[in-house]
Amino acid sequence: MKISTKGRYALIIMIYLAQRYNENRYITLKEISEKEGISLKYLEKIIVSINKDNYLLSQRGSEGGYKLATDPKNYYVYDIITKSEGNIAVTTCLNASFNCGKKAKCSSYRLWNDLNGVIIDFLKSKTLDELI
Repeated sequence: MKISTKGRYALIIMIYLAQRYNENRYITLKEISEKEGISLKYLEKIIVSINKDNYLLSQRGSEGGYKLATDPKNYYVYDIITKSEGNIAVTTCLNASFNCGKKAKCSSYRLWNDLNGVIIDFLKSKTLDELI
């Protein structure tokens, strides 16, 4: 498993918003882009995947931008990464859409499955609140 720049930058966006949660203002992607040194165009693509299911509040206009919809303690790193990356399995054979055919006989499947579980549990245990 490799978390791409999309997943890493999604987390950076969310941490940035979490750090400013108590300011109760909308943060522009331009501000994040300038402060974090990330391309504005790339952030615009990433924010779409993060904002699934009303994960963020957004507003248009001169006072517009994004802010967290709820307290940073309610956002888990696992959810942020999977919203941006999709499946984060350590091997292809752990993807639900992949049918290996060798799984029942594979001597290493249990190792990869257990490792995947540890990674998922770890990411599910970390909140934005802890990261700020």
